Amino acid sequence: MKPRQSIPVELRYTFKQFDQDFPTDDACLEQIKEQRFPGGITECQKCDKPRKHYRVRGRTAYACETCGNHIYPLAGTIFEKSSTSLRTWFHAMYLIGSTRCGISAKQIQRETGVTYKTAWRMFNQIRKLMREELQLGGAGTPGVEMDEMYHGGRRKNDSGRLLKGDLAKKTMVTGIVERKGRIVARVCQELTMEATGVLVKKYVLPESTVFTDEFPSYNALPNMGYQHKRINHSQQVYVAGEVHTNTIEGFWSLVKRGIGGVYHSVSAKYLQSYLDEYSFRYNRRDSGNLVFSSILQRVGEMASHKPVSKA
Repeated sequence: MKPRQSIPVELRYTFKQFDQDFPTDDACLEQIKEQRFPGGITECQKCDKPRKHYRVRGRTAYACETCGNHIYPLAGTIFEKSSTSLRTWFHAMYLIGSTRCGISAKQIQRETGVTYKTAWRMFNQIRKLMREELQLGGAGTPGVEMDEMYHGGRRKNDSGRLLKGDLAKKTMVTGIVERKGRIVARVCQELTMEATGVLVKKYVLPESTVFTDEFPSYNALPNMGYQHKRINHSQQVYVAGEVHTNTIEGFWSLVKRGIGGVYHSVSAKYLQSYLDEYSFRYNRRDSGNLVFSSILQRVGEMASHKPVSKA
């Protein structure tokens, strides 16, 4: 058996380091403030002039030394109006970013000491930070692979090909992955040529080579300006030179094993958020357990509006 490779030291972020960097809620708040105000808060929105700001005791706010106007760095973030301590949020993000195959809300409950309801709500909010809109492929790249997956429901007799009635019980997913690159996975209402064409235009750059199986929804790709190469799985052909969909099939295997082994069951309502989580981690698979830093960076990037100013 091939020995499992250890994570290089430069790609390790231990809990001891985390504990040193973020020992208190104040340290966590300072991190968010620096993300949203690099170099500190140097200008008052009310005075409209450069002003020093100081931390307001007992609040997650910084006040102007002249007029007392308050700036709330957590406004617009997933932490806004949360009664859970900021340090617990950071701990949950660290746990999610340090695992390779996912972590359940129950485990977050055990590790952080919050209730299961709180752990689930935190997990659901953190996964929102992990959604990415990417454009893949392009001229001169090795190409992208596309494939579909069916999630949930039960197949008749648990064997054989999917029947029309079986599909009605399942949630359809389309995945697009760069070879040796990034991935996008999206839940689809239907797998028609029109729906597939919309996804391809949104996520695949022009002049890309697209590798698929023989599924009919990919028939329009050549007419859209893409170089299209197909592998015929129905004839038990899985690799023909460079033509295959093994990369995306490997990702589906990762998702299915993770959901089955860690989460056990995921409803159609929340499936997209789990796909976002696995895609986010896959896109940073060479980052060791530094994924936590990437999640933390997304907090400021995805804030819905500027920090609230209040006198």
